[in-house]
Amino acid sequence: MERFSRIQSFLGEEGFNLLQQSFITIVGIGAVGGHVAEALARSGITRLRLVDFDTIQSSNINRQIMALDTTLGQPKVEVARKRIAAINPACRVEALQLFAGADSVEQILSPQPDILIDAIDSMNPKVQLLCAAHQRRIPIISSMGAALRSDPTQIRIADIMDTKNCPLARRLRQRLRRSGIERGISCVFSTEAVAYSYPELEELSLDIDAPLADRGRQRRTLGSLPTLTGIFGLIIANEAILRLSGWPR
Repeated sequence: MERFSRIQSFLGEEGFNLLQQSFITIVGIGAVGGHVAEALARSGITRLRLVDFDTIQSSNINRQIMALDTTLGQPKVEVARKRIAAINPACRVEALQLFAGADSVEQILSPQPDILIDAIDSMNPKVQLLCAAHQRRIPIISSMGAALRSDPTQIRIADIMDTKNCPLARRLRQRLRRSGIERGISCVFSTEAVAYSYPELEELSLDIDAPLADRGRQRRTLGSLPTLTGIFGLIIANEAILRLSGWPR
């Protein structure tokens, strides 16, 4: 199709066909995940599953691509589904308004996607999702914390065990090791040092994205720029596109 002719020209016919045939699940359609969904829709992906429990709030407008004055109060996954349909009507989008956790991972990961993109903001659900996907041998790209960062040149992609200067990644490593996971989870993170230590209470939000106020947990909101969260999402989408199309690395 003409709308995807430039990416087809870049990837080649075989690579573009591989990309089009892929199935991607994105968990968390907020500051990071919204930009992932947008870029993948514009790449010609024809099957996406979007998972997010939350609705769009006015506090999301500064950094979330789905957040507009006209979409306030609407489920994020439904807004994203409609937006993707306007970009690529041929893309099949499954919108699941679910909270990611132990009781929903089976539904989220069945059938298994070619890549799972994790852009959720709470420690316990994040660990549960990553452990379940790793156990099923599903390739993962996970977003670490974009909040409090200002330098886009320090964003990196690495195995979560090789990250540095990321308090969220450090906490996640500890939890993953307790579950017997040493390596095999790719993540996007920043090496920029931040003066913040995440609380020890597991219930606190790690604030990649907006707080889920109605989940009954205490939440802590960290400052973030629309530029850094967007760049995190675009880097994740770029990595997914290159992997799925078989682009030489």
